[in-house]
Amino acid sequence: MKTKRQYLYNALLLTAVTLLMRTVSVSFNVYVSNRVGAEAMGLLSLVSGVYGFAVTLATSGIHLATVRTVSERLGQTHGAENRKCLCACLAYASFFGALSTVLLFTFAAPIGLRLLSDARTVRALRMLSFTLLPIALCSVMNGYFTAVRRAWKNALAQVAEQAIKITLTGYLLVIVAPKTVEGSLIAILLGGAVSESFSLILNLVLYQFDKRRFSGVVQQRGGGKVHVAKVAMPVAISAYMRSGLLTVEHILIPRGLKAFGHGNSAALAAYGSLHSMALPVVLYPAAILSSFAALLIPEMTEQQTKQNNQEIRYIAGRTYQLTLLFSVGVAGVMLCLSGELGETLYHSADVAYFIRRLAPLIPVMYLDTATDAMLKGLGQQVYSMNVNILDAFVSVIAVWILVPRLGINGYLITIYITELLNAALSVARLLRVTRYRPAVLRLVARPVACVVGATCLLRLAVAFLPRLLPAGGGRLAVHILFAALFYTALLFATGTLGKADFRWLFRSVFPPREKKEKSPPVSC
Repeated sequence: MKTKRQYLYNALLLTAVTLLMRTVSVSFNVYVSNRVGAEAMGLLSLVSGVYGFAVTLATSGIHLATVRTVSERLGQTHGAENRKCLCACLAYASFFGALSTVLLFTFAAPIGLRLLSDARTVRALRMLSFTLLPIALCSVMNGYFTAVRRAWKNALAQVAEQAIKITLTGYLLVIVAPKTVEGSLIAILLGGAVSESFSLILNLVLYQFDKRRFSGVVQQRGGGKVHVAKVAMPVAISAYMRSGLLTVEHILIPRGLKAFGHGNSAALAAYGSLHSMALPVVLYPAAILSSFAALLIPEMTEQQTKQNNQEIRYIAGRTYQLTLLFSVGVAGVMLCLSGELGETLYHSADVAYFIRRLAPLIPVMYLDTATDAMLKGLGQQVYSMNVNILDAFVSVIAVWILVPRLGINGYLITIYITELLNAALSVARLLRVTRYRPAVLRLVARPVACVVGATCLLRLAVAFLPRLLPAGGGRLAVHILFAALFYTALLFATGTLGKADFRWLFRSVFPPREKKEKSPPVSC
């Protein structure tokens, strides 16, 4: 019970912080997008495609390896080998972080001029190369704090990093950077680079305080070697392949849009509107689930070590229930309010169109995230990465065929194909491994019916009370609040969500205290 309570405390803390950070991030993204324009955001997405592969090489599966290695040794040695595990993980990350830095800096010019066909990306890639080593080392520290259930330290590092990034980027955009697309791009990237370095320093300081908790544990002689590469490399190799395919995809999309008939600026603007403006809005509510999903990895690993199959099925059932209840509601609200979201946030009909088209896919995307975390916790990371490689390969083929013929709608179709394929394969694997059998009617059909009713009630309320609602962002917030209240009420009315669910959550967070047995009186 103590473990469950600690898991939920950590999950709730990370959820609150992640939601706050995602809110700040999306708000800042809206500010930056409105200031620099869709073309600059498209150029940023183009650079991010190459940078994503460099980050994959720098981390090389080390986050998952750190979580699993420290979690397993923590259960066996009660923290005596934490330092040993951490040093091995840091050495692994240092090698790949330094290697990726040298490679990206050296090949920035050929990549920018020949692959991306835009000289403005060369300086940006060189600047980004210096962030790779701090990112690799931070990935180790984040994995360590996740494994030892010290969620608040990850939360503190995230808050500090985001605060520095926003402050410095805003200052550079307004005061320092030239008013050009390339100048805006450099300002955005420089703010991120400085914040990554600060985050690494803070993580190392936090670790110095955390390691005192295990100072009294005596390490046994002859402890086994820490095989970091054994866990990380299978994931890394698969990640290289997937990230490489995604990089090819990001390069093909603007080229396909140009072949469809768009000019260079128009192609970058369409790509930026979908990838850097609409997608962050669609994925924003996932912050509530992402923290729970991240903490599922050590939780599932611990239960698997204990061979507690019943508890694994219970966790899977609860995870699917909460994920689908939430994601179906989000999808309905996004679909209903897509016009208001696009107009209020970006003053763009194109962004509203993309949000409306992506909204029905939200339950699939969110469910796949939760499933992937559970599979990794159960040691199925190689299977997950193989599915992701297949996903990326199919995506490249679809982009190559569809985008030159259908334009940006071809990319939307590609997203649907790959997300459905990935989720179907991942869910099938989880059900097979855990032998969990979901009740489809309760998990899917009822929430869909409830969200349809909630959005209909929302439209009626808006029609009858138009003058009482504020304008702009206030109106949008009220609409979302009403939709959430209607949806929750209908979930209770249909029995989809009941008192037992809240009772489970309350007892998990506030478990009843165990009664101490009274010791018998001592006779003199």
